[in-house]
Amino acid sequence: MEHSEDASSENSNSMMENAVSSSSSSSKLRKGGLRTMPFIIVNECLEKVASYGIMPNMILYLINEYKLAAAEATNVIYTWSAMSNVLAIFGAFLSDSYLGRFRVIFIGSISSLLGIASLWLTAMIPSLRPCEALVQICNSASAAQLAVLFLALGLISIGAGCVRPCSIAFGADQLAIKENSNNERLLDSYFNWYYTSIGVSTIIALSVIVYIQENLGWKVGFGVPAGLMFISALSFIIGSPLYIKVKPRSSLLTSFIQVAVVAMKNRKLSVPDSNFDQYYQGIDKELVFPTDSLRFLNKACIIRNPENDLNPDGSIKDPWSLCTVGQVESLKSLLRVLPMWTTGIFMMVSVSSFSTLQANTMDRRLFGNFKIPAGSFNVVMIITLSIVIPIYDRIMVPLLARFTGRPRGFSCKVRMGIGLLFICVAKATSAVVETMRRNTAIEEGFADQPDVIIGMSALWLVPEFVLLGFAEAFYPVSLVEFFYSYFPKTMSSFAMALFTLDLAAADLAGSILVSIVDSVSSMGGNESWLSTNINKGHLNYYYALLTCLGLINYLYFLAVCWAYGPSPGSRAKEDNEQFDYRELPSS
Repeated sequence: MEHSEDASSENSNSMMENAVSSSSSSSKLRKGGLRTMPFIIVNECLEKVASYGIMPNMILYLINEYKLAAAEATNVIYTWSAMSNVLAIFGAFLSDSYLGRFRVIFIGSISSLLGIASLWLTAMIPSLRPCEALVQICNSASAAQLAVLFLALGLISIGAGCVRPCSIAFGADQLAIKENSNNERLLDSYFNWYYTSIGVSTIIALSVIVYIQENLGWKVGFGVPAGLMFISALSFIIGSPLYIKVKPRSSLLTSFIQVAVVAMKNRKLSVPDSNFDQYYQGIDKELVFPTDSLRFLNKACIIRNPENDLNPDGSIKDPWSLCTVGQVESLKSLLRVLPMWTTGIFMMVSVSSFSTLQANTMDRRLFGNFKIPAGSFNVVMIITLSIVIPIYDRIMVPLLARFTGRPRGFSCKVRMGIGLLFICVAKATSAVVETMRRNTAIEEGFADQPDVIIGMSALWLVPEFVLLGFAEAFYPVSLVEFFYSYFPKTMSSFAMALFTLDLAAADLAGSILVSIVDSVSSMGGNESWLSTNINKGHLNYYYALLTCLGLINYLYFLAVCWAYGPSPGSRAKEDNEQFDYRELPSS
């Protein structure tokens, strides 16, 4: 009887344990999946609407409310954009190595919210800016006022640097862990919806938000993005119990640093010519020995003492004392693409905020009394590239394949060259249009009145942005594909990080160029080419300079192409895959 009761008790305990285990297992299975997508996509989209929406008209806010010169305001915007792009690399590194994607996105959302809210407060509280509209007094901005402004922009940059590089991967985490036959289809559907929503968000930011700022003032114009960012952060936090939170792992950036450090430690070692057993291949042994190029880095994977360097199972004891052949070759791949990477810096230098100042002086009426916001002309570029990319991919590529035998149409180098030429033509067009605009302003007697609307339609600016749209459709896509063809499979995602660094370098170069042009052209008491009064300045000369620099950059691009020689067989062909244009971020 007692034995029966014990057995019954054991069975009962076993059933309870199984039930708990089953409950725990089902709890894990309930995490992730499609129901997490609204929280993640809403977070990313509203962050983009909020941050992109305040950028186009920011030059007007800095000039009118903070009394910064046009060149100073442009430098602030360039620096702000560069910070956002550089911090995106740091955000990706932080999430991969230490905090995980969930925590980094959470930190980024809160930082963006605080930043945009602080910017809104500068519009709401008169003492936070030098210009007081009620009494028409405008002094130069104090150090405290500029500190609040720069703090707000810095927090926005930190937020963008944390959210943008992690959001799409965090969404993929929710689907990739699910073990079912529809996994690949779900991921494909997720990427389609994600990039579609990002495109829509960008257009809304450059049109609706900019329109609100221009017609309802800065208080409402910054208040709406602050409200949207609050919803963005709240949405992400609400979905927290449903998320799959993948633990951080080692970062590729850390691996690069380790190779450089170990190579320096082993700098006195000689590189073996034939004894490949001295190289550490790693457990997977995908690469047996390193290549001969950049031989100095090969010293990072030399085994000096097996007993001190390796564990009994063959793994590395200290990754800061020994690296694998694969790590070394990954860093070499990065260094090999750097010359081509530098050709893209001029690409984004050509896109500046001066077009907003031009549009602000021109007749922007369309369909009766409706006025196109001065900062909304970038929408033309977005629409153009959204049309050109599908037309090229679906119509031009099959035609080119039929006549040239190339299954993917023009090579990536040819398309990059086409994009750079479009940039040159776009800037030459800008110089011509600005000459017409400036002459019209002077002929109508508005040389000293840069805020007066002249009798010239702002639609003259459209061709420039159409050409820029063509350039964006060809060059960035091809540059990322070029990276993709040179990198090993393990570095595919790093191609996007490298593109982001290109944007940051372009912002830095643009800021330096603006400072040099402003200083040199204003020597001897002359009016600066980049004068805040663009009717007296010579913005057309600046555009002509950009055209000349673009042609020089194109010649440099041709020299780099010659140095590379024939393109290596792309990994896309080797794996019977095609390059995914959806992977390209909006620039």
